[in-house]
Amino acid sequence: MNNPLSKSSTEILNKIEVIEKEVLDLKLSILKQFSPSDKKVISLKGVIKGVDITEGDIAFAKQSL
Repeated sequence: MNNPLSKSSTEILNKIEVIEKEVLDLKLSILKQFSPSDKKVISLKGVIKGVDITEGDIAFAKQSL
């Protein structure tokens, strides 16, 4: 028994799988575009020499965020 609806359903499922793969490829492509490159990370340690940062300063900074 060949059910035409069954064949149609199979074709639809195959098309959905193809679309899912294309969406996944698109996601990966976008992630590669926006991922950090091999640029060197710059450390800010020691930039503000001679300045004392208190717990109050840190609390204030957190609160302002």
